[in-house]
Amino acid sequence: METYDALLASITPTAGPTRTILNPATGEAVGEAPVHDLEYLEQSVAGAVSAQPGWAALGHDARSAALLKAADAVERSAEELAQLLSREQGKPLNGPNARFEVGACAAWLRAAATIPLEAETIVDDGQTRAELHYKPIGVVGAIGPWNWPMMITVWQIAPALRMGNAAVVKPSEYTPLSVLALVNVLNEELPDGILSVVAGGREVGARLTNHPAIGKIMFTGSTATGKAIIKSSADTVKRLTLELGGNDAGIVLPDADPKAIAADLFWGAFINTGQTCAALKRLYVHEDIYDAVCDELTAVAAAMPMGNGLDEDNVLGPLQNKAQYDVVANLVNAAREAGARILLGGNPDTSQPGYFYPTTLVADIDNDNPLVAEEQFGPALPIIRYSTVDEAVEKANALDVGLGASVWSSNLPAAREVAARIQAGTVWINKHGAVDPRIPFGGAKQSGYGLEFGVEGLKALGVPQVING
Repeated sequence: METYDALLASITPTAGPTRTILNPATGEAVGEAPVHDLEYLEQSVAGAVSAQPGWAALGHDARSAALLKAADAVERSAEELAQLLSREQGKPLNGPNARFEVGACAAWLRAAATIPLEAETIVDDGQTRAELHYKPIGVVGAIGPWNWPMMITVWQIAPALRMGNAAVVKPSEYTPLSVLALVNVLNEELPDGILSVVAGGREVGARLTNHPAIGKIMFTGSTATGKAIIKSSADTVKRLTLELGGNDAGIVLPDADPKAIAADLFWGAFINTGQTCAALKRLYVHEDIYDAVCDELTAVAAAMPMGNGLDEDNVLGPLQNKAQYDVVANLVNAAREAGARILLGGNPDTSQPGYFYPTTLVADIDNDNPLVAEEQFGPALPIIRYSTVDEAVEKANALDVGLGASVWSSNLPAAREVAARIQAGTVWINKHGAVDPRIPFGGAKQSGYGLEFGVEGLKALGVPQVING
C-alpha cells in the first residue's frame, strides 16, 4: 500500500505536455495528466506486440495466477485509488460509488482469472472428432468511458489478459488519472509490455481503432462513437465488442408493492448519480399504483444526501462535466415547459461550485417528451403512467436502443412473461443494473453487440479454432 500522494506522484508526468484535471465537485485541481501523442501510442503498441507471445505461452494457469496477484495489488491500494477516483470523477466514497468501484475491479479480475474455459468436444462419433478451442487474438485496444473509468477498464482488460492477449488502454480525457493509477497498480504484478495506457485525445482513439496491429477493440460509450469505430475498424476487419448507449425502461406491474420496491427503484435509476449506461432511465407505472409509487420514490430520493464525494456522509455527487450537466438541465427544463410535474428537484443552485444537479423526479410526462425519448445520463427520472401491460411493453420497446430493462412485480411468473417481451440485452426482475461477473452482459439493437462477463466474455476475447481429426 502507498499513500495517496505517492499514488498521484507515480502518474504525474515529469516531461511532455500535460492537462490539469479538475474536481467536478469543487473546481479545484486534482493533478496533471499526460497528453500522449501518436508516437507514444506506436511505442505502446509495439511493446504489446513484442510482449504478447510470451504472455500467451504461459498458459491459462499462469496468467490466472498473475491476475489474482493483480487483484491483491488493487486491494492493497484500494483506499488511495478510491480517493483519486472520487476527486476526479466526482462520485462519493460511500454508497455504490468509489470504494464500491475499486472493489469491483478486484472482483472482476478474480472472476476472469477463475472462470473455467475448457476445449469443447463438438463431435466424437468414432469416425470424426472435432474440438473447439480459443486462441489469443493478439493485442486488444480498450477504450473506456468517464462514468466508471476503473471498473469498465477492468471489464475490458481482465478477460483480454486471461485469454493471452496484451492490452493497450485509452481512457476518457475526462478521467485519465484514475485509469493511469489503476494500470500502474496492476503492472506491479504483470509482465512488462502486457498492459499499457495511452492518455491521449481523439486522434489517439482514432488511430487505435484502425491500427493494423490491434486485433480487437473493446469500447464502452455512445452509440454515435460506436458507429464511427465500426467504420474505422472495417479496413483491418477488427473484432469488436461495443457497449453503447442505453435508455433503459422499467415497468412496474399493478401488483407491485410501492413501498417495498422504492429503494431499489431509486438505486436502479440514481446509482452513480444516474451516470450509468444500464441505469433505469424511464419508469412506466400502472395507473392503479402510480401515485403511490411516485410518493414512495420521492420519499426515498429526498433523503439521499448529495455533495462533495470526499464527505463520508454523501451518496450522490456532481455530474462529471459541464457538457453532461447541460444535457440534464436542458431536458428537465423542456419537460417542465411541456407541462410535466416536478415531484422533486429541478432547480439547481448555481451559486455553489461544482456540477451539482439535484435529484429530480418528473411525473405526468408524455412518452415522446425528450426527457423520456433521449438518454439523460444524470439524476433526473421521468415517471410515465400506463393503463395496460401491452401499452407499457410497446412504449418500452419503441426506442432504437436496448441495453437493459426491468420488470417490478410481486408475481414472479407474471414478471418473467413480461420480461420475455422486452427488447433488451438484459431484463432484471425487481432490481435494475445488477451486473455480475459470472453472467453475460451485452446490448440489443443500437446499444451495441458482443458479450462481456462469464465464459461468453472470455470467448469473445479469443479466436475460435476447430481442430478436426
